[in-house]
Amino acid sequence: MSHYHAVVWLDHSEAHVMHITPDDVEKSVVHPSKPHTHLHAKSGVVGSGRPAEDQAYYHAVAEALKGAQEILVVGPAQAKLQLVKHILKHDHELSDKIIGVETIDHPSDAQLVAYARKYFVAKDRMLSQS
Repeated sequence: MSHYHAVVWLDHSEAHVMHITPDDVEKSVVHPSKPHTHLHAKSGVVGSGRPAEDQAYYHAVAEALKGAQEILVVGPAQAKLQLVKHILKHDHELSDKIIGVETIDHPSDAQLVAYARKYFVAKDRMLSQS
């Protein structure tokens, strides 16, 4: 994909990747190879009570972001931070392209695109004043 900006909204069950321009959107949805399950802690059990991070999922999301020059990562919980951690460790060419990480709930695709366009315009205005 050849768009300059991309936004990804993700949680542990899916990622919505949008490559955007002022008047075009290319969308893809990435799902983990294994469905996410919630673990409940039991007394006396060793371990964190959290599932292991799905590196294949984060790799697939990173692949879907290729081609973008500026990336905004958003989502409601920890998956967005785990994606950023994965990119910093495994996809060095993308790590410099992440310009923001924001917490937002579960927007529609149209709301996500509107949010990202507004974010990128505001960021570009701030940089042009420097």
